[in-house]
Amino acid sequence: MSILNVEHLSHGFGDRAIFQDVSFRLLAGEHIGLIGANGEGKSTFMDIITGKLQPDEGKVEWAKRVRAGYLDQHSVLEKGMTIRDVLKSAFAFLYEWEQQINDIYGSMADVPEDQIGGLLDEAGSLQDLLTNHDFYMIDAKVEEVGKALGLSAIGLDSDVSELSGGQRTKVLLAKLLLEKPDILLLDEPTNYLDEEHIEWLKRYLQDYENAFILISHDIPFLNSVINLIYHMENQKLERYVGDYDKFLEVHEVKKSQLEAAYKKQQQEIAELEDFVARNKARVATRNMAMSRQKKLDKMDVIELAREKPKPEFHFQTARTPGRYIFETRDLVIGYDKPLSKPLTLAMERGEKIAMVGANGIGKTTLLRSILGLTKALGGKVTLGDYLEIGYFEQEIKEENKRTCIEEIWSEFPSYSQYEVRSALAKCGLTTQHIESQVRVLSGGEQAKVRLCKLINRQTNILLLDEPTNHLDVDAKEELKRALIEYKGSILLICHEPEFYHGLVDKVWDCADWSLLT
Repeated sequence: MSILNVEHLSHGFGDRAIFQDVSFRLLAGEHIGLIGANGEGKSTFMDIITGKLQPDEGKVEWAKRVRAGYLDQHSVLEKGMTIRDVLKSAFAFLYEWEQQINDIYGSMADVPEDQIGGLLDEAGSLQDLLTNHDFYMIDAKVEEVGKALGLSAIGLDSDVSELSGGQRTKVLLAKLLLEKPDILLLDEPTNYLDEEHIEWLKRYLQDYENAFILISHDIPFLNSVINLIYHMENQKLERYVGDYDKFLEVHEVKKSQLEAAYKKQQQEIAELEDFVARNKARVATRNMAMSRQKKLDKMDVIELAREKPKPEFHFQTARTPGRYIFETRDLVIGYDKPLSKPLTLAMERGEKIAMVGANGIGKTTLLRSILGLTKALGGKVTLGDYLEIGYFEQEIKEENKRTCIEEIWSEFPSYSQYEVRSALAKCGLTTQHIESQVRVLSGGEQAKVRLCKLINRQTNILLLDEPTNHLDVDAKEELKRALIEYKGSILLICHEPEFYHGLVDKVWDCADWSLLT
């Protein structure tokens, strides 16, 4: 049974085409991985099929009475709402039915007696629907899912605007699971999630009976839950049966076959064109030349896909710092209340350290406290001598209306336009990206702009907060290579063991000192 049909979809932004005549069909029970490099249009495709965005051309058709649940990487939670409010909003349609029942009973005093029976029947039908949907179990369900995803430890009455990126993702996930939609649409669900809850989500999706579409650059996670791949590249969408590894194998074979056919055809074209050029003017061979020209005119010319620019990251190293990068003594981190026990830590020159642990236990807060961006609740931090610090923030909340060129120029005003464009191109951004406003770029493209600022400045200590979020496979591999090669020190927050293994020489488990575990 077909749940979703997309036919002849075309869409673009300005003069930049995203899709060209794309068709797609989703069947019941299919577990689909939607993959492609940063900026190929995966999130845009999700926005179109959920109705958030209208396509330039084409048709999107859902089966009747299908409920889709969408976990959007850019979702915003309203200030003033508690976690409990958001989770209970999953049952908004039930609360509407309850209100309809109350309205019916409230109107009975003003209606003729012969209409009361009909109203009672309507109220009874709605009451049956509430009972069948476990309306009176909502609070228990909210508590159950909140506990499973670690939200109860934070407090279900906490304001959502004060949560970390990972905690917000968990809230949205919990709401989605409570809604029990017929199809899940998940856009980078593992971004900001810790290892424990990535594992929980993996098990949930492995056992999930309905269909889902998953966008993810976390290949081990993707491989463990999907059975179909749709690859988005060069404005097209192609279907592959199997997991990501199987896709790579088949894709490489198809690419090699196409390149061989292209070379063969180019040789044939060159030979035909040469024959026509030498013989079209001679009376004796003119007809043969015209025949070959007709063959050239009718030929369906093979075109090779334009190779996407691959990023090249090379971090510049500043002068050698003192022995210690930083030392803390009885440091207590937090905001309104402490997140940690008193911390006495030290990081020495040349160390590469990964900080791991569940969301919300203070990893980002510790980085910001070391930098002095967040005031500690107690204790002190002593920074070492001759530090040149590079800081990659987990997320930038304000909307950036500057173009990529303006963004880099503001950081490096002495650069010529050629140098700015060259720096951005080395990070894997095309001319169209470079001339676009930062806010219209995908999450991965925005991350590359921020990395561009980091690699063009001399540093001897890098503080990196979830730098792999949103990055595609090529960019992640290149970033790991560059960080291994980097001669300075690194303090890294990361939820992907396959990224930090082989890169760091020490792992700090923040659960050891957190007050929330």
